[in-house]
Amino acid sequence: MVHLTETCDEDAPRLVVHADTTAANEALRTEPIHAALAAKGLAPATHLVDAAYASAAHLLAAHETFNIDLVGPTRADQSWQHREGNAFRAADFHIDWDANRATCPRGKESQSWRAYEDKTGGSVIKVRFNPVDCRACEARAQCTKATGAKWGRQLKLHPRDQHEALVAARARETSTGDRPLYALRQGIEGTLSQAVRGFGLRCARYRGLAKAHLQHVATAAALDLDRIAAWLQGRPLAPTRISRFAALTA
Repeated sequence: MVHLTETCDEDAPRLVVHADTTAANEALRTEPIHAALAAKGLAPATHLVDAAYASAAHLLAAHETFNIDLVGPTRADQSWQHREGNAFRAADFHIDWDANRATCPRGKESQSWRAYEDKTGGSVIKVRFNPVDCRACEARAQCTKATGAKWGRQLKLHPRDQHEALVAARARETSTGDRPLYALRQGIEGTLSQAVRGFGLRCARYRGLAKAHLQHVATAAALDLDRIAAWLQGRPLAPTRISRFAALTA
């Protein structure tokens, strides 16, 4: 697998500045990519990425370690409360970080607050509410499907700094003012298409990660030469292709 990073400055050719080669199952490469860019003196002020590169931990590390504003769609909340419009989502609870306490939309405070490590080694906070309060609540059906006398609503939170970074990123996603910024990220899809169709990126000519990486670097260099030539000749970027089906439904 190759992870390409390109520039997207206005009035300048879009050049690939870094190629990162990994095994197919190693997709979480945000921090190594940032470290490599910083070592080259090419760390961007803003880095546009897709969802695989924009977890809560990535957002925080990019800002604190490399002073990079990481912009990308965050992973969607998969809870049933988020899918149902009238249910109480985690975002509807008030979190008092100083007191290690959460308050539900009906005003009930949490019973316990425990920090632990998940299976990936990440820090997670589990918040539990009193089952007695949950059983007596008239809005229980909007909040939890937990059954049994010992179970009430539970929240699973990131540590405070990661949580706040994630909340800010999700608020940014819904802001119409940032839509053009997100649209710029789609340019890398065109780069991958050009590299695959024009330079054989998808076909590894050699065995082993090191040799595959050398091929990826050579492909990136060839892309850059082609784009510099296009820039000097005044050839504009090709427009995004629209499928025939999409054209019919437009």
